[in-house]
Amino acid sequence: MKRSQIAFTFSFFFVTLLINLNLSFIAAGQENSNSPIKSKLAGSRPVIHAINYASIQEAIDAIPAEGGVVQLPPGKFEIEEPLVITKGDVLLIGSGSATHIHNKNEAGKDAIAIHPPQDAKLPNGKKDPKPRIWRVQLQNFRLTGNEKSGRGINAKWVQEIYIHGVTCSYHGNDGIFLDFCFEDPRVSDCLITYNKATGLNTVGCHDIVVSANHFEENLDALRCADGFNLCMSGNNLDDHLRDGVIIENTYGSIVCANMIEECKGRAVVLDKECYGITLSANVIAHNGSGIILNDAHGCAVSANTFTLLAADALRIGPKSGRITVTGNNFSNSYIGNGKVKRRTNDLKAAGLTLDKTRGVTVSGNLFSSVRPKAVEVIEPTTHVIFGNNLLIDVESDHEKLKESIIKNTLVAPAEPVKEEQKQAKVK
Repeated sequence: MKRSQIAFTFSFFFVTLLINLNLSFIAAGQENSNSPIKSKLAGSRPVIHAINYASIQEAIDAIPAEGGVVQLPPGKFEIEEPLVITKGDVLLIGSGSATHIHNKNEAGKDAIAIHPPQDAKLPNGKKDPKPRIWRVQLQNFRLTGNEKSGRGINAKWVQEIYIHGVTCSYHGNDGIFLDFCFEDPRVSDCLITYNKATGLNTVGCHDIVVSANHFEENLDALRCADGFNLCMSGNNLDDHLRDGVIIENTYGSIVCANMIEECKGRAVVLDKECYGITLSANVIAHNGSGIILNDAHGCAVSANTFTLLAADALRIGPKSGRITVTGNNFSNSYIGNGKVKRRTNDLKAAGLTLDKTRGVTVSGNLFSSVRPKAVEVIEPTTHVIFGNNLLIDVESDHEKLKESIIKNTLVAPAEPVKEEQKQAKVK
């Protein structure tokens, strides 16, 4: 090879190496810096990468007034003071459960606090007496505490809050508390577990969507108070230390297609002047008691499966009335051919209790092998339509109903045990 060719080849290689190194440094600078990058898209703002700050709070504080995105990297991040968000149009997003924020505080402080700034001003410059912030989203990270810490997420006066894909566990108080976040709060696809108080506690919220979440072993799973238009569907509630769903002073809501199992207390309770609520297509299984209507009117209980309830699968109390009960199944663990699935010490299966109530329709329901009675009537209960129900292997008080209509009710004995089964039992 000629000397000139060697020189050319070396020069070409050297120049190429310098170009590649320069591009790498530029890319690294863009990756690890929050300095403004020239963009062709008008109005765009760069994502804030928390990895470039000394703390998550510093990254949150870097959000401009008009809002922005904070991207959390994978890692475990221990905090002793709440992460505070006071701006709207904010997205705090992690890298799934690989992003773990742990609250070490043992003085009852919350992990994340979201609220308007204390010095919020009106357009005329005066202090806003009812400040609000809008559109805060928390997404895709794990948030844990300890039994002496406060709430996991404490949001106050946040409109259109959206919590999605967050694991919220082991907090010393509520997992998530929405305090007058009354405009369209949404909680979906979250894992809310092992919190010392309520998993999801909402007060003064309206048009609430709670969907596809898993609640396990909190004190209570969900509480909705002083609100309206709760839409709770497709959730799984398991192993709660007290109650499943508590709804108080709320109207115009639906609780449907949920699995509610193994609550030591009540599966669902409506209290304190609830009305216009539908409880439908839920599986209420193996709880201390089932659906309890303490103070509810104009409500429908339909197409639910009540199985293995220790007491009161459905109880309609003295302060409740104008209730429709239709298409429900009240059962034990019977699986056909004279057999039950559960052991003999786990056969409790309760029915319907009408406790001094008035104005109830009970139609098209099946009561099978429930104890002590399919329907218990506590007087005075009046003005009940009890019709087109099937009762198998049960005792019932429905004939004690006064000033009521009782018709087309079939009472059937238990299915006989086949001869070969009798012989097998003897053997």
